[in-house]
Amino acid sequence: MVTFSNSRSHWCNSPRTMVQCKNMKRPLWQSLLLLSLLTLTSVAQAATSLNVRVDKNPVMLGEELQLSVQVDEKVSSSAIDFSVLEKNFRLGPPSVSQSMQIINGQSSQSTIWQLSLFAKTTGNFEIPAFNVRGISSSPISIEVIPASQQTTDKQVLFIESSLSQTDLYVQQMVYYDVKIFFSGDLQRGSLSQPELPDTTIEQVGKDVEGTELVNGIRYQTITRRYSLIPQQSGSFTLDAPFFNGEMIDRNSSRYDYFAKTQTISAQGQAVEFQVKAMPVDFKGDWLVSELVALTEEWTPLSTTLVQGEPVTRTITLTAMDLADHQLPDLQINLPAGIKNYAEQPQAKKAERNGRIVAQKVFTSAVIATQSGELKLPAVRVPWWNSKTNQLAYAELPERTLTVTVNPNQTSQAPPAVAAVETPVSETAATPQVISDNRWQWNYLSGLLLLMWLLTAAVAVWGWLLPRSRMHTPATSAPQASEVKFNARRFKAACLANDHIVASQQLLRWASQQLDADIQQLPQLIKALPQSALRQETEKLAYQAYQAQQTPWLGTALFEAWAKYKHLQQVESPALLKPFYPK
Repeated sequence: MVTFSNSRSHWCNSPRTMVQCKNMKRPLWQSLLLLSLLTLTSVAQAATSLNVRVDKNPVMLGEELQLSVQVDEKVSSSAIDFSVLEKNFRLGPPSVSQSMQIINGQSSQSTIWQLSLFAKTTGNFEIPAFNVRGISSSPISIEVIPASQQTTDKQVLFIESSLSQTDLYVQQMVYYDVKIFFSGDLQRGSLSQPELPDTTIEQVGKDVEGTELVNGIRYQTITRRYSLIPQQSGSFTLDAPFFNGEMIDRNSSRYDYFAKTQTISAQGQAVEFQVKAMPVDFKGDWLVSELVALTEEWTPLSTTLVQGEPVTRTITLTAMDLADHQLPDLQINLPAGIKNYAEQPQAKKAERNGRIVAQKVFTSAVIATQSGELKLPAVRVPWWNSKTNQLAYAELPERTLTVTVNPNQTSQAPPAVAAVETPVSETAATPQVISDNRWQWNYLSGLLLLMWLLTAAVAVWGWLLPRSRMHTPATSAPQASEVKFNARRFKAACLANDHIVASQQLLRWASQQLDADIQQLPQLIKALPQSALRQETEKLAYQAYQAQQTPWLGTALFEAWAKYKHLQQVESPALLKPFYPK
């Protein structure tokens, strides 16, 4: 309320008192003296008091404590630093208001701070003295009593937090739930993120909305779940979760369009838990869970293998309440007579009904190199059962495979080490079938030897030519490594299942991109790491020496080549970005 008094000016304007008004004029020195006195009076009235008060004392743990600070002067909103309270309290955002009043010529100003405090623990704490322009307040002692005495009756908003297990092992995953109860129109808000040293914390799934009846009052609920994996043993405490948001003011809600919002805050309860160390007698990679399982699949599905023909073996390690990076690699021992070409294991995880399920898939191509019966040893993964609190094993039992002789195979040598002749020219019309005839094979070997002798003779003859004739361009066809690799033609050959052209293009790519000395498929196989491309290249090499050629499908080769090329580009040191840039 601002009012002004004009009584003196009205009296001077009266005709009968005009002379008296003239006589009231003061000399200049008197006016200056009066102005100085007024200024000194104004300074003397500035910042004469600083009052601090709370709305309740004692206060229960988790209950809101309203702090109000008032100074009788208009000052900056940052004149008081409330960070000194953060040691013992969680702070809501402060609201600042300023006012000025002039009543009967007397002016007064004030600045008021209001904020919500939530004690972190029980006990006796002190709100220290604040200072504004030389004026100090008095400290206030606050008593915080246990939250068990608190009731949820008629509360607009409150929080509950819980841990799925408070006695656990190191690296064991547990779930931390934070549930917000509110009655009213919640507009927006933010929930504090749980933090704990040496602990991996991630949110599980999305927030779940619902309703719940508490003490006869229907509340809306929002539940957020986190997974926690402690990396150290010991005693730990999760700080109480803190929520701050805005809610529609019910007193103004009848004017829907102009409804006001009010700031609202709440704090849950701190949670304590114990983490035990790994048992000293446990051997192997430490896994603690309620369920760990091993499964396998063979493609094609059969207990009988054909010598020299690859089959795919897929082993899946599945675990509940574990992160995918916690799953170990498998130690697979194979007997002599089996070649195993493993791909890079693929790990993944998913959320199922609020719990984490992790899997690691091991895929490999298995090729039997000798006929008869072969025994695959059992695969065992030790783990600690958190439900029974004892050692357990996930196991694939021993498996006996019957390997039959390949009627189309003339040699029991594995395809990966078989000699493959240099591919013929691209002008070759169709692949030639090599019959299972020893005379024909010897004839072909002799023919190749003769061609090599002729080539050597031509080379010697060219060396003996005069120098002037040595500059004549060569008329022989260029070697495979001298022709540029054509990715489109390679793809077309793979899709058309033309293994000869595919071999030519693949060797050209290898000699130009990997190693210039690579001229044959066995050389390429040795140069490649264990990957899908190596497996498909072995199959391609096997096509060249089959007695009776079986259909070759080139789509898998092209896909493996494209994947290998992509991974080489991604993993290039020049292109790889650091995971944690400084």
